[in-house]
Amino acid sequence: MKIFVSNENKLDCTDECPVKLTADIIEGKWMTLVIRELLPGKKRYSEIQRALAGISPKVLTTRLRFLQERKIITRKVFPTIPPTTEYELTKLGRKLEHVLNAMAEFGNNL
Repeated sequence: MKIFVSNENKLDCTDECPVKLTADIIEGKWMTLVIRELLPGKKRYSEIQRALAGISPKVLTTRLRFLQERKIITRKVFPTIPPTTEYELTKLGRKLEHVLNAMAEFGNNL
């Protein structure tokens, strides 16, 4: 499905708009970068934090919780000392790979 806007066919941006729904998930400074870090596979919290230089632990935790609540990622805690936490994209989250690839392609053309 192509999304376009013309004078004759103007699309309203309601809460049900698929573009708005996607934008609501990936908006924010760190959200797409967190998702990008999980594209290759499972990662521990500390691995994600090291990869995203400049992100605070509070912001990273907030972003991960948001993505988990929206069923974009899963979180698994291992009973080690200290506890080990691992994150992974869900099947739904993996569908964002196409979005991030399109963003990367656009960025390469700037």
